[in-house]
Amino acid sequence: MSPVEPAAAAARPEAVHDAVVVAQPRVSTQLRRGAGWARACAGVDVSMLLLAAGATALGGRLAGSRTPSVTWMACFTAAAMLTYASRGLYTQRLRLQLLDDVRRLVLGTALAASIVVTAQIVVSGSVPVALGILRLCGFACAYVVAGRIALYWSQQRARAEGESSRPTLIVGAGRIGAVVAKRLLAAPQLGLKPVAFLDKEPMVDTSSELGVPVVGASWDLDEAIARFGIKQVVVTFSTAPDEVLLRLMRRCEELGIDVSVVPRLFERMPERYSIDHVGGIALVSPRRADPRTLEFTAKYTIDRIVAGVALLLLSPVLAIVALAVLVSLGRPIFFRQTRTGRDGRSFDMLKFRSMRPSPEQAPNLHVVSADALGPGGVEGGEDRRTRVGTFLRRSSLDELPQLINVARGDMSIVGPRPERPEYVSEFQQTVYRYGDRHRVKSGITGWAQVHGLRGKTSLADRAEWDNFYIENFSLWLDFKIALRTVGAVFGSFRTVE
Repeated sequence: MSPVEPAAAAARPEAVHDAVVVAQPRVSTQLRRGAGWARACAGVDVSMLLLAAGATALGGRLAGSRTPSVTWMACFTAAAMLTYASRGLYTQRLRLQLLDDVRRLVLGTALAASIVVTAQIVVSGSVPVALGILRLCGFACAYVVAGRIALYWSQQRARAEGESSRPTLIVGAGRIGAVVAKRLLAAPQLGLKPVAFLDKEPMVDTSSELGVPVVGASWDLDEAIARFGIKQVVVTFSTAPDEVLLRLMRRCEELGIDVSVVPRLFERMPERYSIDHVGGIALVSPRRADPRTLEFTAKYTIDRIVAGVALLLLSPVLAIVALAVLVSLGRPIFFRQTRTGRDGRSFDMLKFRSMRPSPEQAPNLHVVSADALGPGGVEGGEDRRTRVGTFLRRSSLDELPQLINVARGDMSIVGPRPERPEYVSEFQQTVYRYGDRHRVKSGITGWAQVHGLRGKTSLADRAEWDNFYIENFSLWLDFKIALRTVGAVFGSFRTVE
């Protein structure tokens, strides 16, 4: 690392998504340390596949239909395990990505079934037995998914209670390192607990801000590992030269310590990218976030269809809420407010009214700093909510009229939350990458909201999560966000990834 790079990095506002800290070297020591998790997952999968085979045999006998032989069931079990392994389902990760892994399990099970069915028909030509294998596939999907859900929830609970937390050393006591430590301390379910920093020239007083001390420089690595029982090292930005950091990483590998790296230009490192090599130099090509692709066109088409169907199905609820607002507040029923959406265009966002009207007065803007807390980035304001309005806010029912905005094409179901134009102009000047949020349509819910970033939360964090969503967009990600939103409304599945 050149001396210029730390200065350039320090000039950037620090917004680090915890999913970025995953660039781990693949070494044999890691495979040994991940073997415990792999064995647990494999044990659960094999047990569930055997239960599925038993259920298939029992069901076949009760229904009087032919069932696959023990040999074909064993072939299916082996094929399923191989497809699971090929899809990375036995690799230990920082985050327990339950929803993603459920999809991989279902697709892997279906692939295994198709392979075994094809082989069975070619070998014996028995269609009834092939149908039995398909029944086995259905049982296997249900059983394996249920087993993994139980395993993941128990692991996440153990992490949250600190039973499986790993003492973590962070290299680089700058603002990036401090943000990484803050994120890890706030998310014990990730299983990494920062206990110390290494940095010859710390830029942040981590002891007073985070309660995590700087215990030396790179040459104190061995002592820090022994003193704190370090199991994980996270390399962030520092003034140390590249060769020093490389030596530190090699030493960690020799000691059997996992190493993660926060990459340069982490803001443009989506989950999908390709790596090419020119000699020993890696060229990383991030997937380009282009809101004008067919995938976004499909998203907005689906949005309008879903909004139309939802308005039809929820019409009784909308009528009841509208009547409650009419009785408690009178007319108008809807609250209209100008918001800024895609490409900076303005539109009138709809909500059910939840507050009594305030005296007419010019807005007194008090825009807080990027990391300060305030509703919509603005402090102050008396609570004028009615009892009905308080219930509507808590249950998010006041947001339902935004389905009309979606049907009109002003908004999307999933996307960054829109803000008022007078605030947008301020935030674009003070909040890092805030303007980048307007590359896509605003949404009723979003990646930031399902991570708890709503109301009195950091604007910088919201902008970071929103931009992460845009640069990693997929219809599957939209589905996950929608599912987590429903779970959050009903008070469950808040931490499912």
